[in-house]
Amino acid sequence: MAAVPAEKADAQSTQNDIASVVASLAGRQGEHISKRKLTGPERAAVLMLALGEQHGAKIWNLLDDDDLRQLSIVMSTLGTIDSQMVEALLLEFVGRLSASGALLGNFDATERLLVQYLPKDRVANLMEEIRGPAGRNMWEKLSNVQEQVLANYLKNEYPQTVAVVISKIRPEHAARVLAILPEELALDVVSRMLKMEAVQKDVIERLENTLRTEFMSSLSQTRRRDAHEVMAEIFNSFDRQTETRFITSLEEQNREAAERIKTLMFTFDDLVKLDTASAQTLMRHVDKDKLGVALKGAADPVRQFFLGNMSTRAAKMLVDDMQALGPVRLRDVDEAQALLVNLAKDLAAKGEIMISKNRADDELVM
Repeated sequence: MAAVPAEKADAQSTQNDIASVVASLAGRQGEHISKRKLTGPERAAVLMLALGEQHGAKIWNLLDDDDLRQLSIVMSTLGTIDSQMVEALLLEFVGRLSASGALLGNFDATERLLVQYLPKDRVANLMEEIRGPAGRNMWEKLSNVQEQVLANYLKNEYPQTVAVVISKIRPEHAARVLAILPEELALDVVSRMLKMEAVQKDVIERLENTLRTEFMSSLSQTRRRDAHEVMAEIFNSFDRQTETRFITSLEEQNREAAERIKTLMFTFDDLVKLDTASAQTLMRHVDKDKLGVALKGAADPVRQFFLGNMSTRAAKMLVDDMQALGPVRLRDVDEAQALLVNLAKDLAAKGEIMISKNRADDELVM
């Protein structure tokens, strides 16, 4: 029976200690005036960080998704809050603070705290939105997604869904996305937008949820790119002499890596892999003077490939122009060839031509 009074005595002693510390801090409250002024959400974020993993569960469970999202964003960007400010704001919770009294709000701390009270998938969605494109809601976030990425996602969706999305994002961003979409789909989307009635709220909410779970979540899941792919892109940007120097040195050190990089590279010589329609499309988009300079320093098979995809008259005019150029600097040739390669990549990204980047795919087996 003696244990009960002892427990009560310990509890009373703890309360007295806390009351004493609170009173002491309250007496010092006016001594420290912080230059930083916290907003309401920031004050709430400090409170939740101070409560920590043990004592905040009931509060987290009472918050709805919008409150959780806003509070999580603030916590993630809060930075360091000095102990004096914490004491001034949270006197009633001073007994919960760590020895240093300071709090650090960042992405990792916020995520570790949230997973203590919420399902992992719900926390993942929240953190993906926080770390993802900037914006207060889904449509603002979509307006900050790179247009090529958004277009690649939308081109596989129903035209009516695409129409709703395009109608909700910023006009200038919508224009860039529409310009990248396949022409038939883009025209269908424009037609549907012109006839579109007011979209019901529940339809918008379902679409927002789908975009959040399917698109934004995959967008935020970054994977480490293969080092050989990255290096191939870098080598593609070298001038001819630099590329040869690096490839030659790499072949001496690591022939396997060098061969893999060369396989992944897409060079001017690879343009001979274009089909007839693609080659003609490319030549329609390039300045004829640049084409002449590029071919001036090209190997004969490459030169014949381009001339063979022109009319007899056009090919003769180009050959005459090339002869009239006289000697051309290697640097100018490299720049012209790089221009054609980049143009081919841009046209391929828009779906206007098809290119093969992997040389091994085109090898013939006898």
